[in-house]
Amino acid sequence: MSDHIPFHIQQEILKRLPVKSLIEFRSVSKAWKSLIDSSDFITAHSLLHAQPQHLLLRHRDWHHPLKKIYVSLLNEATFPQLRIVQTCPRSIRRFDFPKIIGSSHGLLCVHDSYSEVVVWNPSIRKSIAIQLPSMTYDRFLFFLCFGVCPVTLDPKIIKITQFGQWCEKKRKISKYWKVIVYTFSSGEWRKLSYNKERRKSVLHKHTGPQVIIDRFIYWSALYPPRPQYRNLIMSFDLTNESFEVIDLPHNLACHPHNQLSISKLGESLVILESSKNSDNKLVFVVWKMEHNVQRSFTKLFTIEAQHESIAKVLGFRESGQPIMEVKDDVSKKSKLVVYEPNSKNFSDLEISGVSDEFYVNSYEETLLLFDRSIVLVIEMITLSHTFVDSGLDFFFFFFETAN
Repeated sequence: MSDHIPFHIQQEILKRLPVKSLIEFRSVSKAWKSLIDSSDFITAHSLLHAQPQHLLLRHRDWHHPLKKIYVSLLNEATFPQLRIVQTCPRSIRRFDFPKIIGSSHGLLCVHDSYSEVVVWNPSIRKSIAIQLPSMTYDRFLFFLCFGVCPVTLDPKIIKITQFGQWCEKKRKISKYWKVIVYTFSSGEWRKLSYNKERRKSVLHKHTGPQVIIDRFIYWSALYPPRPQYRNLIMSFDLTNESFEVIDLPHNLACHPHNQLSISKLGESLVILESSKNSDNKLVFVVWKMEHNVQRSFTKLFTIEAQHESIAKVLGFRESGQPIMEVKDDVSKKSKLVVYEPNSKNFSDLEISGVSDEFYVNSYEETLLLFDRSIVLVIEMITLSHTFVDSGLDFFFFFFETAN
């Protein structure tokens, strides 16, 4: 770019370029490198406009079942022709059973054990490992949430510990929760202040996906039996760090909880209601939540295959087409297909592998994490590792639901 163009104009032009171009342009001059590497530029670039969307597919090869393969597909008109095999960072490759907790603002949070999570930006091939604090009560069930605050662009990891039956009997109160939050800006874990407005507890479903839309993280939960479990959805607000309960319509609230899951379609939360037809094959009904209004869900379409055995719905394209795993009843292999709701046709993505080992997550191109130095990563891990239970008091959350 010509030296005759004022630098602030150059800066405005660079803000509008894709991530791949910016990585290459860092070598043009020291001034550009310094600009692109700065936290202010990364924040401005991330907030300015939407970046290209990708789908990250993970599966295990049929011929090499121990090998985990990550493939990135551009979620646009070229889908599914343009494919890039992603090279995972070493911190993820050493995981035996990596689970992607969530995807937010181009960052993927991956977890495998009780001790560590990895936040990965596949667009710039950078990752950061964060030690989970060692707690004396980690024998209890806990689960993790992840999201990037859309206001500050500060990534957050939320750890929620749910206590067991002995705690219920001792306290005469149902399910206790303990919540701590890690923010990248501070490099520290801290406890979340007590929410006194919630009085009744809910039970988190430890399986199933989390969905991040705008400033909210959503996940499936259950209200304890009285007389039976009721399905509901929990949300966590990344901006004010508050929890809310989303009640479901009666037909969804009373549906078998292992046949209900949530997903993301565009910028909307959807519920996948599964059941079996007369041929003992899975059928999925897709429900969309309307404008965050509780109990307001609209039926979009039904997925039913005549000659295929649908295993699960893994996610959605931006165009609204579901991506699904389909099993071959003879070979016991699985493949990925895309379903077209209007024509009711299935398109083969020509990706096959071990059954029940397919995962789909969407992410966008971003520069987030690019300004994180190796020194900062070491400091963050050290701070997290020294965080022990003695520094935190027990506190509990109760969540009120409608009867």
